[in-house]
Amino acid sequence: MGLTSETTVYVVAAVAVVCVALLVWVWPRLASSGVRPVLGRLAAVGVTQVAIIAAFACWLNSSYQFFGSWGELFGNVDTAPVGVTQAADDNGGATGVAVKGALVQPASNEQLNRVSGLPTGSPAVNGRVESVKIIGHTTGVVDPAFVYLPPQYFQKAYARMRFPVVVALSGYPGSIFNLAQYLRVSQTAGQLQKSGQMQPTIMVMIRPTIAPPRDTECVNVPGGPQTETFLAKDLPHALRSTYRVGRDASAWGVMGYSSGGSCALQLTMRNPKVYSTAAALSPDYKVKDDPTTGNLFGSGLGRVNRVNGHDLMWRLKHLPIPQVSVLVAESKHGERGYPQTLAFIKAVKAPMRVASIQPESGSHNFPTWTREMPGALKWMNQQLTFPQDVAPPKHRAKKGHGTVRAEGTEPTPTTNTRR
Repeated sequence: MGLTSETTVYVVAAVAVVCVALLVWVWPRLASSGVRPVLGRLAAVGVTQVAIIAAFACWLNSSYQFFGSWGELFGNVDTAPVGVTQAADDNGGATGVAVKGALVQPASNEQLNRVSGLPTGSPAVNGRVESVKIIGHTTGVVDPAFVYLPPQYFQKAYARMRFPVVVALSGYPGSIFNLAQYLRVSQTAGQLQKSGQMQPTIMVMIRPTIAPPRDTECVNVPGGPQTETFLAKDLPHALRSTYRVGRDASAWGVMGYSSGGSCALQLTMRNPKVYSTAAALSPDYKVKDDPTTGNLFGSGLGRVNRVNGHDLMWRLKHLPIPQVSVLVAESKHGERGYPQTLAFIKAVKAPMRVASIQPESGSHNFPTWTREMPGALKWMNQQLTFPQDVAPPKHRAKKGHGTVRAEGTEPTPTTNTRR
């Protein structure tokens, strides 16, 4: 039984029900005084509570796909490429992913099949979402991803065009299922592109949790997981080796929610030659150690520099300002990070540019983030260059940058810009 399967949920729930029934049945027999009856009562209550919690945890994990397999739950993750044969679509043609030994390989559609609202029919009309595995050529990381290819990607008129890319990162311990089903990344992008509000763009949904269950916060941990290298080097290299994507940083953006939003800012400000644009929904602006991360920065003389390097406010004050554009989103009421967001906006200086989405109210949850998604994607659309021919561009085109504020059901751009 798979960890996320309905069978597992039903079996664990049935065990919990049985435990509750047994507790009621044996309780009178354990009602007497003495050491053994007391220990019996404690054991019966403990086992029943564990069974109930396990049933709830299985249901929650099945719904949100925090961990996709038993191996991930216990920290046993796939770390080596596997050989595959070339996949084919319904019409017998090759998919966007390559063959054996490639850095992007076909993956199971188990999670993808549970996502609602994905494009169907002809890819040249509706686009397509592919389930793949990204192989890190330097880190050895194997990470699942969903890749949305717009209809134009399959049309002859765009056969020589390289497309802009937006990498969407989940929070912790989120999954690509959350990005597709609850944040509605590909569905929202598809609707915006179809209505002409967004240029044809490839959307890559991936989780930054490359060493589950540990939260690495997109940091290169000394002697541990190299998450920043995977996302800033391996991922772009793998995508460029497989898909027609832009070569220049002006065609690359990254976005995310919660800790994924924090990663988006970190990746862009630390790697401006890779990502030129970031959209962060409810981010933090400093990476800190906590029980889920462990020691992210190691020890010794270099620890202080590593800690400061992942403090964005410190970077803005002490290091050269990168030429990037970022958007930050935080609710004025209902989210605790609003003062920090205002401080970050105020600290940004040229040549960096910042825009914001500031709803009047909203919590740290998917309803708030899905409300902010259309405005964030339309803003990113204004920053990323398209089309790019098969030949790499020599110059980076600049577009206007507007501050985005969400007061109603959808944020709309204004003309205010902080530089």
